[in-house]
Amino acid sequence: MNNNPRCLYLSDIDSFLKTNGLTILGVLCDRYHGEALTTTREAWKTEIAVMQETLSNLNETDGHIIFEYDIPRLGKRVDVVLLLRGIIFCIEFKAGESRILEMDVDQVLDYALDLKNFHKFSQDRVIAPILVATNYQHASSVIQMSVYDDKVINPLVTGAKGLLTVIKAVLDHFPNETRINSNWIISPYAPTPTIIEAAKSLYENHTVEDITRHEADEVSTDRTIQYILQVIKHSKEQLKKSICFVTGVPGAGKTLVGLDVAVKQTYQGHNEPVKDEGAVYLSGNGPLVAVLTEALAQDNYKRCRDHGEKKKMSDSRREVSKSIQMIHRYRDNMLAKIKNPVENGILEIDPTKAVKVESAGYGEVEHVAIFDEAQRSWTHERLANYLKRGGTYGNKLKVPNFPLSEAAFLIWALDQREDWATIICLVGGGQEINTGEAGISEWIAALNNQFSHWDVYISPKLTDAEYAEGKVNELLQDNPNVTYSEDLHLAVSLRSFRAEKLSAFVHALLSFDKGAPSLYAEIKDKYPIVLTRDMTKARKWLHDKVRGSERTGVLVTKESARFKPLAVHILPSGDENAVHWFLEDKTDIRSSNYLEDAATEIQVQGLELDYTCLLWDADMRYDKGKWRFYRFNGQTKWIEQTPTTESKQEQIKYMLNAYRVLLTRARMGMVICVPEGNPNKTTTGFWEDSTRIPEYYDGTYEYLKSIGLEEI
Repeated sequence: MNNNPRCLYLSDIDSFLKTNGLTILGVLCDRYHGEALTTTREAWKTEIAVMQETLSNLNETDGHIIFEYDIPRLGKRVDVVLLLRGIIFCIEFKAGESRILEMDVDQVLDYALDLKNFHKFSQDRVIAPILVATNYQHASSVIQMSVYDDKVINPLVTGAKGLLTVIKAVLDHFPNETRINSNWIISPYAPTPTIIEAAKSLYENHTVEDITRHEADEVSTDRTIQYILQVIKHSKEQLKKSICFVTGVPGAGKTLVGLDVAVKQTYQGHNEPVKDEGAVYLSGNGPLVAVLTEALAQDNYKRCRDHGEKKKMSDSRREVSKSIQMIHRYRDNMLAKIKNPVENGILEIDPTKAVKVESAGYGEVEHVAIFDEAQRSWTHERLANYLKRGGTYGNKLKVPNFPLSEAAFLIWALDQREDWATIICLVGGGQEINTGEAGISEWIAALNNQFSHWDVYISPKLTDAEYAEGKVNELLQDNPNVTYSEDLHLAVSLRSFRAEKLSAFVHALLSFDKGAPSLYAEIKDKYPIVLTRDMTKARKWLHDKVRGSERTGVLVTKESARFKPLAVHILPSGDENAVHWFLEDKTDIRSSNYLEDAATEIQVQGLELDYTCLLWDADMRYDKGKWRFYRFNGQTKWIEQTPTTESKQEQIKYMLNAYRVLLTRARMGMVICVPEGNPNKTTTGFWEDSTRIPEYYDGTYEYLKSIGLEEI
């Protein structure tokens, strides 16, 4: 028996059969984190008894049995793993259950897929997921491999009495597998979680160790996190103000880094937050904040209930919202303390509206603030107009003549602390998708002109063209407080664990780079990208791909307009709709998996799905080696957008970036559907639907086909 931290019990089969069941139960209870509930202990008793009876009748002693093996990416433990004759049996029990439920089958399949995709010593092994509903009266009789040719058997179901028969059938079906070494239990584990899974793990365990791809040398999330924490420590010790700019390719884990820094700084290895040391994660992305907050609150509520704690869902939501907040609400907290109206263009705290605290001064903000998607902060013009009207968040304050951009105001807010502060800006290149988003140059302008006493730590990649139009070096050349560090750039996509070159391919596709076909050829075997003109085929491809609780969904740009003829509807705005779309399971019609409501770049930025369908409308069309951009007038026609003014140039940039965002949302593969349009004409020779003429779509389809995308 081994005291391995990845499980509660590990033994060779011979020792397991010779050990009293109550002794094994005692080990499980002793190693369980917290006090095991009565229902948990009773379930363990059943599992031990069933496994001892099954294995004693099997007459197989050369193998290992593991109880409660940790699956870090899912934040759960599989009930039993049996390593026998070179086969991995992944066994999930439902004690006392007489029915087979689809959600339970999905659960055991998820465990098997997690081992296959992320557990190094399982990747080339046969894996047999088995669901045991102990009172079920039947058992699977057919051993059938997955259509994916990945050595995962389609899930098997049985009652307790049929488990022996099912295991024998699998062993007979695969008689020549090589023995599994006992070090399987300590295999490198290289998961790439969805941001929702990662957030759950971080907030449950206060650690990121088990949820990122440590064995991939080029993945630098840990190095980046440590560098930022060191800057925070230095700022605290030296009583300095500092700002870090972290860059990364789409899906490289910027949000994960931000959440992890927030958790590490807030808890610092303790179970409770360290007083007055906290950090807050902030985003202007309403759907992201809503989905993360609700997912974490639901998870926290469920875990507390499972441990016998009395807790209300509202309490869980309140607890989570301390660490994850909408940037607008955070901003409004400081706005409520300023002298209003603003005089002479200078912001000042109104001492009648705020209490001065010994170390924080009038700041009333955390020492550390992490701003996700900092490039999307608002321009001065947009913020000033917004505050002139009265904001829609918080206290709905009207502030005429507001003098700062959002970036400058957020630096100003932390600058009000009289001790120290650190800002971490997480920056995505080429991902501004809304009018009035300033890009990164506003941050640099504020540091140069108003906050020159702040230390600046930046990624060298911030000098690339997609950040501040490539003018970062020029903007910072006279600032003496700048430190460049490669540790602040995340170069490898974690979202697409099968295709780390996806972001490079998408960039090449959108910029007509001649290297696009070769990049596609490199990734297509591990990360399928297919092409169709038929939404029915696209939906079937997606349904055929997803397994277990994997998620799929349809994506469109917010400028898309002619999707109704394809039986696609736009997901209504409102964060609650995004929460349902991302979090409900496949039994709920509000779920993304139903492939009925399509989400836009606004609703999915920062989040991800396993497989996606990008429905490519006539808003961005390929024509003779360039993109042409159109907006629909809402009635009869598309109107071309030409770069005749600065605002039109900005609009075109946002439209291109919308496709960049949508093309990088899938973790495992995508189908791109470019509709055929409506080729029919009336008897008098006019187009039946002049808003969907085939030529609006044909050029885009032929361009994508020329890159080599496989047609289905």
